Amino acid sequence: MRGDLTYFLTATTIAIAAALAVILAVQLAAHLLARRWPLLDLLAQRERVPFRVLVLLIALNPVLQHLRPEGSAPGWHLAAITARVLAIGAGGWFLTSLLVFFIDLGLRRNETDVARSDNRSARRLRTQALIMRRLVYVAGAVLTVGAVLMSFPPVSRFGVSVLASAGVISFVAGLAAGPVLGNVFAGLQLAFSDAIRLDDAVIVEGEWGWIDELTLTYVVVRLWDERRLVLPSSYFTTTPFQNWTRESAELLGSVELDLDWRVDTTALRAEVDRALSFTDLWDGRAKVVQVTDAVGGWVRVRVLVTARDAPTLFDLRCHVREHLVAWVRENQERGMPRQRTEIVTTPHSRIGAVAIDVGGLFHGDEAAEERAARAAGLHDDATGPDSPEDQEG
Repeated sequence: MRGDLTYFLTATTIAIAAALAVILAVQLAAHLLARRWPLLDLLAQRERVPFRVLVLLIALNPVLQHLRPEGSAPGWHLAAITARVLAIGAGGWFLTSLLVFFIDLGLRRNETDVARSDNRSARRLRTQALIMRRLVYVAGAVLTVGAVLMSFPPVSRFGVSVLASAGVISFVAGLAAGPVLGNVFAGLQLAFSDAIRLDDAVIVEGEWGWIDELTLTYVVVRLWDERRLVLPSSYFTTTPFQNWTRESAELLGSVELDLDWRVDTTALRAEVDRALSFTDLWDGRAKVVQVTDAVGGWVRVRVLVTARDAPTLFDLRCHVREHLVAWVRENQERGMPRQRTEIVTTPHSRIGAVAIDVGGLFHGDEAAEERAARAAGLHDDATGPDSPEDQEG
């Protein structure tokens, strides 16, 4: 439809006025209802920008699509297409942010700032909510782009041809994106199977750390020394790993010492009790002192203690170990590990004595034995009763 410029400007003004009236009416209604439902006020603040942009573009779109002033430039058609694309994009933006708002409500109700031993359920829900959040963003972007493409008549006209070739395209895409899709499905599986959650204490690749970030394609593990280990999501579905907070954050740890056989184990048990009384790292659930081995010249003493989570357990084990080492060094010197060596002496035979004096006679063969015998005979002759020394006596 063609008209003069005045008619076009009038229609544009009416459209903008109507859009402003709708925005003000919705804002007023949200303000009034927020007195009874406070969440509406938070929703209005979150959706203020996408809602206003959407209403304004919906109001201006009919004017740009159907009203074109006389003598308009050739680029007017491009402006109309741009307005239509922007309106569809604003609609996708508004719906996506609306869904994300409700997902964020679940995140607000499941804070993980409490102690790790008390927030297992909250961490599970938070992990799933973050995965759903990313899914909503991806799905919103895909559907918005699809709606934009379908708004062009050539795309709709050749839709049958696109569907006919979908089988070949899917096959090629599956071969090209197999690893990516595998990681995506693995990420979904991790999120909803409860295998790992955010802040779970895990051991992967021989490293100890916490789950710091969980996405659709990769998992970030924050190691104990502040390094970050990035692993594909499929790693956790195909490779065994340790999850120390799968059911509960509470853990049992051991401290082992190799001591001398003379150590006083009764005094050692009393010293363990004393060491635990000095710290609040121990949760009081269990403590055991056992001699687990007694070979190789030492006795092995194992101390079992419990703590509320993995970092606390590590500090507790170090505390107990340091305390016992100092106690053994200062008060139980007889319990210090020692290496014992016993030297046994035996009398030497006459032949052995002669062999030492006339070294070189023994070489392991028969001739050497004969030489040693002759040497012993000569020695007897030299010191016997008929020797010159005896005759002189």
